[in-house]
Amino acid sequence: MKRFIVSVFFIIICFLLQTTVFKGLSFGGIVPNLMIILTASFGFMRGEKTGLIMGFCCGFLIDIFFGSVLGLNAMIYMYIGYANGKFNRIFYPDDIKLPLILILVSDFVYGFSYYVILFLMRRRFNINYYLLHIILPEMVYTIFITLLLYPLILWINKKIEASEKRSERKFV
Repeated sequence: MKRFIVSVFFIIICFLLQTTVFKGLSFGGIVPNLMIILTASFGFMRGEKTGLIMGFCCGFLIDIFFGSVLGLNAMIYMYIGYANGKFNRIFYPDDIKLPLILILVSDFVYGFSYYVILFLMRRRFNINYYLLHIILPEMVYTIFITLLLYPLILWINKKIEASEKRSERKFV
């Protein structure tokens, strides 16, 4: 129950930060993708199922408020969360290289998938512009924010796991 409440809290806080605070701190209209950080982090920390559920919730929230096609972001985030969950087996909490690489790749996959689905279907073939002016700057900004946000997510995850282990010992 505690994990569920913390997850909902993280989703709401990251969504509000991404859509309000970071809109004011945007560089050239580019905002870091906090929902990707959250989805990827929960995926590789907790596994495929948690990544999939977290991705769906984050993506659906974005779809509800900003999506032109309901379910598109939910689907992309869901796949990203599931794929990151596959790396749970090789995840080591104290090593930040794997999370940075996974979040970087996840942000690229999200941007590219979104471009392919929304723009290529409308015959807008200017992928170089979209890559250089939208995807890459967002990746850089997202990685910079990851360096600040990921340690907090990791610390809270460790606290919850420790709390869960203590409560398990009470019942055994």
